[in-house]
Amino acid sequence: MTDLTTLLEVGGPLAALGGGTAYTRAKYPAVYWSAVGGPISTARLLSSYSSVMEACGLTVAPSRLRVLAVKATTRREVRPVPPRRGIIRPTSTGLRIRLRLAPGQEPADVAASAERLRHAWGVHAVYVTTVKPGVVELRLVGYDVLRRVRMPCKTDSGFLKVPVALREDATPFVRDYRTVPHQLTLGATLSGKSMYLRHLVAGLARQPVALVGIDCKRGVELAPFAARLSALATDPDEAAELLPVLVKEMEDRYDLIKERQGIAPDTPDEEITSDIWGLPEAERPVPVVLFVDEVAELFLTATRRDEERRDEMVTQLIRLAQLGRAAGIYLEVCGQRFGAELGKGATMLRAQLTGRVCHRVNDEASAKMALGDIAPEAVSAACAIAPELPGLAVAGDTSGGWSRIRTPYLSLGDAAEICRESAHLVPDLPALKPFRPDVPVRPVETPAPAVLPHPATD
Repeated sequence: MTDLTTLLEVGGPLAALGGGTAYTRAKYPAVYWSAVGGPISTARLLSSYSSVMEACGLTVAPSRLRVLAVKATTRREVRPVPPRRGIIRPTSTGLRIRLRLAPGQEPADVAASAERLRHAWGVHAVYVTTVKPGVVELRLVGYDVLRRVRMPCKTDSGFLKVPVALREDATPFVRDYRTVPHQLTLGATLSGKSMYLRHLVAGLARQPVALVGIDCKRGVELAPFAARLSALATDPDEAAELLPVLVKEMEDRYDLIKERQGIAPDTPDEEITSDIWGLPEAERPVPVVLFVDEVAELFLTATRRDEERRDEMVTQLIRLAQLGRAAGIYLEVCGQRFGAELGKGATMLRAQLTGRVCHRVNDEASAKMALGDIAPEAVSAACAIAPELPGLAVAGDTSGGWSRIRTPYLSLGDAAEICRESAHLVPDLPALKPFRPDVPVRPVETPAPAVLPHPATD
C-alpha cells in the first residue's frame, strides 16, 4: 500500500508534466521548441555529428599528414574526416549551422542527405543553402512553421518590397517588384488568393506608389481599398477604357527618358534600355502597380464586339508586361483559372510574367500553366495542397527555384483601415483622375444620450 501511494504521488506530477508538454507541442510549437525541442536536437547534433556524417557518406579519407600525426601521437584508429562544423546558432524556429566542405565535396552531396539528417537529429526539415564556394549553411527547422504562420520580426522590407508570406524554411517571402516586376497568381475559391492580394495592397499602401485595380467582380475584392487606389475598373468595359490610359502613361514616360538622355524622338521604345530609375529623383515619375483580379473575365467573349474589345485589352496588357518595367509600371495578375483555352494572347501574356504563385487549384492544367514551364517538379506540390490549408501556395520564378509558402491572416477591415490611413499618399496622376473610385464616407456614430440618475424618493 505504501509503494502504491508513493507511486501515485510521484506519477501524478510526471503525468501532468507530460500532458502539459504534449499540449504545448501541439498548440504552441514555438514555445515547445525553445524550451524542449531545441536543446534536445542540439545535444543530438553535438554527440552524433561525426557518426551521422559518416553514415550519410559525407566524409572523406584523411590526408597523409593527418594520418601520420594521429599515429605519432595516439594509438586510436584514423577515422574519415567529416566537413568542418561551425558554431550552432539557435533561432526561434530551429538551428543554423555552417559547414566547410571537405576537398572533393559539393553542396549537392549535402542536399541529397537532407532527409537523413532530419531523422538523425529529430527536426522537422533540413534545408541547404550555399554561402560561398566551399561553405554551406544547414537550416534546421524544428516544427511545421506553415501550420500556424508567424512572420519574423525582422524582414527585408523596403521600397517596392513587401513581405507577404512565410517560406517553409522559416524565411520571409518578399515580393520585390524591382527584381520580379510582373507576377501571375492563381488560386481557386477559398484557396487564400485574396488574402495574398490583401497583403500586397496593404504593404504597398504605405509607400509612395500609385495603385491601380481592375476587378471584374464588380469591385468586391478591391473596392474596400478605394481610399488608396488611384484608379479602379469594376467591369470589362471600364477596363477597356483604363488600359489605353496606362499604355499612354507608359509612352509618356518613355518620352521623358528620351528627352533626359538626348535620344532622338523617332527612336523605337524597344531600343531604349534605360528606365526611370536613371532619372533624377525630382523628375522621376511615381511607380504604378496594376492589380488585375479575375483576369479570365477580360478574355471571355460572347459577341463579335466582345472579341474585338478582348483583343485590344490583351494586346495592351502584353505591351505593359513587355515594356512597363522600364517605365515603372508593374503587373500583378490574379485569377482562378488561366490556360491557353482562354484565347489568343494568353500564353504570350504568361511568358512575360516572371513570378508565379500557385495556390490550390481545381485542375492540374492550371498548375501546369503557372509552374510547368519554370519548375515541372513544383506542379505535383501545387496539386497536393489540401483544402483545409488556405493560404498555402507554391511560389517560383523563371530561374527554376520554387518553395512552399503560406500567407498569414489579415482581416479585410484591417487592410482597408491601412488604406484609409495612407490615403494622403495617393500620387497626383492627372491621366488617372477620371478613374479614381469614390470613397464612401464613413457614418459618424452619434453618442448615446447620457442617462441621468433619478432622484431618490420615499
